[in-house]
Amino acid sequence: MGSIFVSVLLPLAVVVIMFSLGLGLTVADFKRIGQRPRAFCVGAINQIFLLPVIAFAVIYTFGMSSETAVGIMILAACPGGAISNIVTKLANWEVALSVTLTAVFSLTCVITVPIILGFSMQMFMGTTAPAIDISSTAIAMFLLTASPILAGVTVRTLAQPTVVVIEPILSKISMLFFAAVIGGAIMLNWAVVEDNYLRLGPALFVICGFLTVTGIMSARLLGCTDAEAKTISIETGVQNGALGIAIAALLLPNSDELSAYAIPSAIYGVIWIATMLPVFTFLARKKPKLMI
Repeated sequence: MGSIFVSVLLPLAVVVIMFSLGLGLTVADFKRIGQRPRAFCVGAINQIFLLPVIAFAVIYTFGMSSETAVGIMILAACPGGAISNIVTKLANWEVALSVTLTAVFSLTCVITVPIILGFSMQMFMGTTAPAIDISSTAIAMFLLTASPILAGVTVRTLAQPTVVVIEPILSKISMLFFAAVIGGAIMLNWAVVEDNYLRLGPALFVICGFLTVTGIMSARLLGCTDAEAKTISIETGVQNGALGIAIAALLLPNSDELSAYAIPSAIYGVIWIATMLPVFTFLARKKPKLMI
């Protein structure tokens, strides 16, 4: 049953959530990149460069094993999850910026994830690394992320009146499905998660906290508004753990339980909810500042 969750239901949940994200997008959302280049570029720098660098530093600081190190780098390579869009909307921050950043990085991870994965395998595992086909990984990433997003955008373009009605409902259904599958995968592999929680928890907490702080500080120092800075912070600090588990499953497709590559992504969600979600709840209640 565990293998069904990891190899079938989890990838399906990722595809559904990405399709739902695509349904909520319009061409105008992508045009905002040119209209707000500063905020987008800060978010891009944080996601593409800052995140892997911090993850790399934490791996060496905590002395992680080779497979766990690769798992952490996989998590760092994943784009922000849909939860960042939800928190941003509830907090009344820059929803359009949040959705655009999530969508763009979900599309570009077709390129970035295979590169970071290949680098991490060679850096941390060397000759003991399992053979991976970068082109096959890129194709799998396209099928998991870019393809359903583009399909969602296409469906919205062709049937916008209908999509406007069903998109909010489908979004809620997809999130429930997503949560159920993640919860099921963790519960069915609870012994594995429990054995690694204390070992990985502190490192993942440092990654979450450092990314949250540096995300908001870098945005403010570069002249973004308060709402933009908070939005960039959550986009920087939130990773798509489900996608991380799905990518890890590609490395060991015949495994019946969460592998060492997948455990960081599985534990990450618990750490983020327990520590960073209260932080963003606090930030949501603070009065906004116009500029820093």
